[in-house]
Amino acid sequence: MKSQRKIMMIYTGGTIGMVKDFSTGTLKTFDFEKLVEHIPELHHLGCSIDSISFKKPIDSSNMNTEHWKSIALSIETHYEAYDGFVILHGSDTMSYTASALSFMLENLGKPVIFTGSQLPIGDLRTDAKENLITSVQLAAMHHKGIPVISEVGLYFEYKLYRANRTTKINAEHFEAFTSMNYPALAESGVHLKVYEEYLLPFSKDAFSVHTALDRRVVILKIFPGMHPSVVKGILELPDLKGIVLETFGAGNAPTESWLLEALQEAINRGIHIVNVTQCSGGSVLMGRYETSDALLKMPLINGRDITTEAAITKLMYLLGQGLEDSKFKSSFETPIRGEMA
Repeated sequence: MKSQRKIMMIYTGGTIGMVKDFSTGTLKTFDFEKLVEHIPELHHLGCSIDSISFKKPIDSSNMNTEHWKSIALSIETHYEAYDGFVILHGSDTMSYTASALSFMLENLGKPVIFTGSQLPIGDLRTDAKENLITSVQLAAMHHKGIPVISEVGLYFEYKLYRANRTTKINAEHFEAFTSMNYPALAESGVHLKVYEEYLLPFSKDAFSVHTALDRRVVILKIFPGMHPSVVKGILELPDLKGIVLETFGAGNAPTESWLLEALQEAINRGIHIVNVTQCSGGSVLMGRYETSDALLKMPLINGRDITTEAAITKLMYLLGQGLEDSKFKSSFETPIRGEMA
């Protein structure tokens, strides 16, 4: 007889955890102790579900690195007792949190599935039930005693993506997320189809959690008409350690001397600068055009096809590891959780 799969659900906050009080018309926090009572379809999944919640659930706009640590440590505490984890999270910053967790959880051998919703769970037209039910199903999937998924994923509107490849693209549509540079890991329709060829391989190494994150980083978006004093003010911030530089197209930037000199001076001071594209899809190809040749020669770190969300969280993670400056560029340019090509 097959043993029942055990799933741990962690509620951080967000729309998915709200229900409408029809007597007043207001929204209130969902009681996760009565989860199966409200969503009886979960009975059909053949797994047991326990839930924990932040003491004070938060809007995801208030998410920070301390909350990321709390989620990671909760998974570490319950790792041996559960077969999979579902993280309920507000959609606005979900890609940041999910990307961060992918780096913080090393040698993950179980599924950690992030999900949320655009409408509250008690709303008549809610997307919350399907997102939650399928996320639990994905977290419980095993084949010959091994989890089918052993990485951090993000499930939303019938698709499971690698978490650190996602970006939120719409504030109103149910299809709120996409993964422009990597295929979906699974799709839910009449059948739940998992594309095993796109999954990270199952790790047999010891699971470990890293909570050291360095927040002394910034995202700087290049745009026409930037003022030198503004850019220099950012690059000369005290204690700044890393920059995600969002450039045009395939990694291009203005060739004005003041900008190139300011970037080079920052690199000389030991600041790590990662070149990522502002485009939703595609990759940085420094040196392809004259407007990126100087960036290649500095040299900037090549972010290739990484998302901004994954780039900034990977930057925090690697800075937290205390790497030698001489090894930092090669370490960032090396994929560690499937976050870049």
